[in-house]
Amino acid sequence: MRKRLLAALVVLSSGALALASEPSRVALPAARTRGTVAVEAALSQRRSFRDPAPTPLTLAEVGQLCWAAQGVTDDKGHRTAPSAHAAYPLQVWVLAGAVRDLPAGTYRYLPAGHALDPVRQGDPRLEFVQRGVGQMWVAKAPVVFVITGTVAKMAGMGDRAREFMAVEAGLAAQGFFLQAEALGLGSTFVGGFKREEARAALELPDGEEVLGVLPVGHRP
Repeated sequence: MRKRLLAALVVLSSGALALASEPSRVALPAARTRGTVAVEAALSQRRSFRDPAPTPLTLAEVGQLCWAAQGVTDDKGHRTAPSAHAAYPLQVWVLAGAVRDLPAGTYRYLPAGHALDPVRQGDPRLEFVQRGVGQMWVAKAPVVFVITGTVAKMAGMGDRAREFMAVEAGLAAQGFFLQAEALGLGSTFVGGFKREEARAALELPDGEEVLGVLPVGHRP
């Protein structure tokens, strides 16, 4: 009896340790809705940027960029980027390599809770770029954001569903770029990726596809 009890305690203890070691959601600092850079200035200064410095981003900067692309802006669930029929087929992924107070890993942005959901641990940038992009400068960015979409969520748009989803990815990216400019960061839209290889590198579920790769970093 005593041996069985000890064995059960060992199993329970191991399970508790395993559970405790699982990464939990990362709450992001509240998004700011007021800044010091006018939208006109951000529009004027925005340029495609392909020379990111290795300087780490802050967790607040990562959160602000996520919010600018797909953040919730009211109690009805509307987001910073418009969506046909409020379908919101887009997903923002954060491939974090160098972010203060955030372990390197692959994260999924959760708009409703303004948080990051850890998917995989370890720096994912090099493998993702090697397998799915091929432009090695992208891996130098402290963080690589990826916009994906699930066309099935756009069922109400009929045979124009994929077209509308692509437009929405562009709208989300523009908000992202203007926010990056306002934060003193640089980015660009990398569309020259390998579709299936990029999907495989992110281990996306069936029906979810990569729409854009957005490396971001400080200027040297």
